[in-house]
Amino acid sequence: MDRVRNARHFAPRLQRWLSGAGELTGAGAGTARPDPQTPPKRDGPQLELFAQDYFAALEPARAAPPSPPQALFKAPPPPRVALPTPPVLPGAPPLRRIQLGSHNVDYVLRRSARRSIGFMIDDDGLRVTAPKRLNLAEIDSAIRAKQRWIVSKLEERGERRVLRQTKPAVQWVDGAALPYLGSTITLRLQPAARSHCRFDEATRELHVGVVEGLEEWQLRERVRLWLQGQAKTLFAERMALYAPQLGVSFRSLSLSSAGTRWGSCTVGGSIRLNWRLVYFPLSLIDYVVAHELAHLREMNHSARFWDTVGEVYPDYEGAKAALRKLSQELPAVFPD
Repeated sequence: MDRVRNARHFAPRLQRWLSGAGELTGAGAGTARPDPQTPPKRDGPQLELFAQDYFAALEPARAAPPSPPQALFKAPPPPRVALPTPPVLPGAPPLRRIQLGSHNVDYVLRRSARRSIGFMIDDDGLRVTAPKRLNLAEIDSAIRAKQRWIVSKLEERGERRVLRQTKPAVQWVDGAALPYLGSTITLRLQPAARSHCRFDEATRELHVGVVEGLEEWQLRERVRLWLQGQAKTLFAERMALYAPQLGVSFRSLSLSSAGTRWGSCTVGGSIRLNWRLVYFPLSLIDYVVAHELAHLREMNHSARFWDTVGEVYPDYEGAKAALRKLSQELPAVFPD
């Protein structure tokens, strides 16, 4: 519109210039004195260019090319990592599958006498425990109501698995560094007639007797057994320390080898602690011990449960964050 208005404004002037140009280019133009009211002479090319601009301004603006059609709905983003899938045990019912966003999630369904639906996510995927009175449609509806949390936790477990697989493995040679109680110890391999493990606290060296023909997998198992023995002794000491402070008693203590599930507790008082906790500082071991013992008073993760943990371990939030961070930084000591 601005171009059209400008062209209309200059149209009278253009007409006068064209008339004056005709007079100046006619006969006798060379002897006539220029009229002060007449515009100065312009040659033909200048007039042609001006006229081209003028008439171009009168043309309607060309319409912009139409933009490509947009999709009404955005496609869901592709999965970041493969989600863990629970293993199917012999004789167990098949897994159930549900679509959550862009993910097909396989899960284990268990029935119980509980009054609400429970969700458990670990390195083996999703397990759902539901009351017997609920039908499958109601269970799937409850899962979809929690789908953001479920997918987030499953992706987190999948990323941890990828991270563990990409970490360089420990080289089982003399001088190798192994994680132990928040620091490292040095592996010392010595020829011996009998296999043995002896830890020197002063030098923080683990001396392992290597018999002739010992293979690497046998060496790894020898060190694993030593670490598990240290873990069992240490865990029992810490349990005996914190149980009286919480006013609880446990029936049994055993070791587990779960991927990143650090502990569990049953209603009957059986507690399992992951032996790999022996890699971490004593303060984080104490947090997991206090966590599982607190379940003997509150078999849930309610506010009352965390208040119970806080009675003996006030900084449980800091311990949770540190445990998550350090577990991701550990080297691959033993193959899964």
